[in-house]
Amino acid sequence: MTSPPSRGPRVGGAGGAVFVAAGILLSRITGLIRQRVFSHYFGLRNDAADAFTAAFRIPNFLQNLFGEGALSGSFIPVYAALLARGDRREADRVAGAVAALLALIVSVLVLVGVVATPLLIAAIAPGFHGEKRDLTIRIVRVLFPGAGLFAVSAWCLGVLNSHRRFLLSYASGVVWNVAMIATLIAFGPGAALPRLALILAWGSVLGAALQFAVQLPVVFRVAPDLQLSLDTTSDHVRTIGKNFLPVFVSRGVVQLSAYVDALIASLLGTGAVTGLQNASTLYTLPVSLFGMSVSAAELPAMSAVADADAAALEAVRQRLNSGLRRIAYFVVPSAVAFLALGDVVVGALFQTGRFSRADSIDVWRILAGSAVGLLASTLGRLYSSTYYALRDTRTPLRYAILRVVLTTVLGYICALPIPRALGLPSMWGAAGLTASAGVAGWVEMLMLRSTLNARIGHTGLPARYVAELWTSAGAGSLVGWLIKLALPPMHPIAVAVVVLGAYGLVFLGATIVLRVPEARALLARVRFIWQA
Repeated sequence: MTSPPSRGPRVGGAGGAVFVAAGILLSRITGLIRQRVFSHYFGLRNDAADAFTAAFRIPNFLQNLFGEGALSGSFIPVYAALLARGDRREADRVAGAVAALLALIVSVLVLVGVVATPLLIAAIAPGFHGEKRDLTIRIVRVLFPGAGLFAVSAWCLGVLNSHRRFLLSYASGVVWNVAMIATLIAFGPGAALPRLALILAWGSVLGAALQFAVQLPVVFRVAPDLQLSLDTTSDHVRTIGKNFLPVFVSRGVVQLSAYVDALIASLLGTGAVTGLQNASTLYTLPVSLFGMSVSAAELPAMSAVADADAAALEAVRQRLNSGLRRIAYFVVPSAVAFLALGDVVVGALFQTGRFSRADSIDVWRILAGSAVGLLASTLGRLYSSTYYALRDTRTPLRYAILRVVLTTVLGYICALPIPRALGLPSMWGAAGLTASAGVAGWVEMLMLRSTLNARIGHTGLPARYVAELWTSAGAGSLVGWLIKLALPPMHPIAVAVVVLGAYGLVFLGATIVLRVPEARALLARVRFIWQA
């Protein structure tokens, strides 16, 4: 006899995406506050800021690799399908086996990482020398255990998402951000920069432990039969292991792209690595809020219905197209804001303490480059999730490899030879990095779409819908730009409230006039929340 289905809240589609977005929003808001406090004490153009930023990228590889792809693409489809069939006891047994195997693998990787840190620095940041390199090595060795905790937290996220407990799994990052903010506020005023960087690394490890700890009680509540065991005999565990490797490599390839950017940035002079990280903090906000939220909500939902028959494929296709529209409605105005009003965005969030107006302009250039591929990256996440729901992990891997090759070649050309030939400052090279990555992202997304269309039927955004969104965002950016020029000198946050507020209102009003369904849905949801 099978166990009864889990009685966790069954929220799917747009409803699940709202909870994911809410959790991500809470985490990202505290993340932006953390980055603002970091900018206040570290600024942009100093070795300690670059050392901490580069150091965090190296162990962060484990978090991104396990947390944002490998487990989601291999574990959730199998685990969610078992729950959908009502076999909760077997689902919990599989989850316990995956947790034990993951903990073992991550422990080994953390140990190897701590020992091999000097080699990693030489490979990732060859432009760092002397005291800057030594500081980076010490920070990495502190951060690696925290990265292991992040990776195990990814397992919690997989369990909670499969039970539709989206809010906690994505909001748990608030705890980590608060721990780092508290560390900066407590030690920032009195500690010199090199020492503060090391103290902040320990604050990150403490935050990672707390983030893992707050999820465990709910995990054990939704999976009461959970027991840790190194069980490799289960067919379900073997299926997860079989799917894990291609997704692991695929996510590793994507992460490799970010590390190639960091490597090249380390050759561009002091400030480029930190500037790239500041821009990335802003760039990943809409990717996470809208791309990840929809993808995370749809993966277990599509996994539960995905099958080989025509009706199941049609259901997957409809969910995909609906998700693409919801993503584009928010991402298109985000991309236009980064491109046209990026100085306002950066100034409001980071311009404080050692971070100057000139630093804001430098980061705006990098952020504008990121806008090139913002829509492609977010849509590509949902396409990859659709492949994973269909138990196809190899197709995303092939296209991810192609993307990294393009990113590496184009990134080097756009970051080093072209700016030098044109006599541009080195920070323009960082903008070339993000723009070239955007071009590669478009190539990957279009190939994912083309292959999937041949399999399940036409998917994608209608041309008219895309034109309506870009036109509305363009009108909003024009109004925002004119207001920015007319404003007297004001605090950067006040400028952002006025300029970006006008921009958002114009975009929303234009899409309502154009009868865009997503605009009406947004208003209906706002009214519902307001009345509640």
